Amino acid sequence: MDYIIHLFILIGIFSILGLSLNLVIGYTGLLSATHAGFYGIGAYAVAILMKNTGMNFFIALLLSIVITVLSALVIGVVLSKFKDDIYALGSFGFAIITYGLMLNLQGVTRGPLGIPGIGRPELFDISFSTNLTFLILTLVLAVLVWWMTRYITRSSYGRVLQAIRENEKTIQFFGYTTYWYKLSIFMISAGMAAIAGALFATYITFIDPSSFTLIESIFMIAMIILGGLADNRGAIIGVIIMILLPEFLRFVGFPTEVAAQMRQVIYGLMLVVMMLYRPQGIYGKFKF
Repeated sequence: MDYIIHLFILIGIFSILGLSLNLVIGYTGLLSATHAGFYGIGAYAVAILMKNTGMNFFIALLLSIVITVLSALVIGVVLSKFKDDIYALGSFGFAIITYGLMLNLQGVTRGPLGIPGIGRPELFDISFSTNLTFLILTLVLAVLVWWMTRYITRSSYGRVLQAIRENEKTIQFFGYTTYWYKLSIFMISAGMAAIAGALFATYITFIDPSSFTLIESIFMIAMIILGGLADNRGAIIGVIIMILLPEFLRFVGFPTEVAAQMRQVIYGLMLVVMMLYRPQGIYGKFKF
């Protein structure tokens, strides 16, 4: 039972990441690899605030969102100077820089030693110390993020984002300042990623830079490509498949020394097959 609860918590955390990243890549058409960095900033902000000041999780969560959104503002302004492939390469660069800062700012992040002993959330007399209660908290926040993304994508603001994806020059011709739309959705997405980071830090109760590498960003992009771009159902389906597949492979019987590598091979093959036969993903509206 604990194993199943653990999987559902991971699905909840990565659903938040998938939904938020889909706003940027799926709906707006910006290929960004910065998401693991924002995920990490949210996690480290909550861990440091809770450990160093004894701050309550929910207050630390709000502050971590603010810190991450401000970071996204700075990064988004710089990335806005680039387009298409150069934008993507720039986002990869920022993901690497963020990881490097987490690794080398040892006075703040403890570097490769990580931050241990992060407390579980508490609200008044309610403690989320057990995995079951933590799952409830995760699902509540995941549903909140899902509702926010649904509201955004069905609003006039969301329709402008999709128009930017389809033809940015045309929407500019009608008087829309696309720069602010792209920057704002980039910041909103980063704030949502901070929620996932805060949940991850307090669930595992330990974080180090290895959880927020460029590989994590690629993993997140793969989730929404598999599930389908510009569809919230697709983002969640992609998360479920990518989380449960390696657990299924545990029971296939691969030798221990090659099991991890075989999982990566199967991930790659699955994405290649999807690109060949269903490039829009399972539920997606657009081809990648």
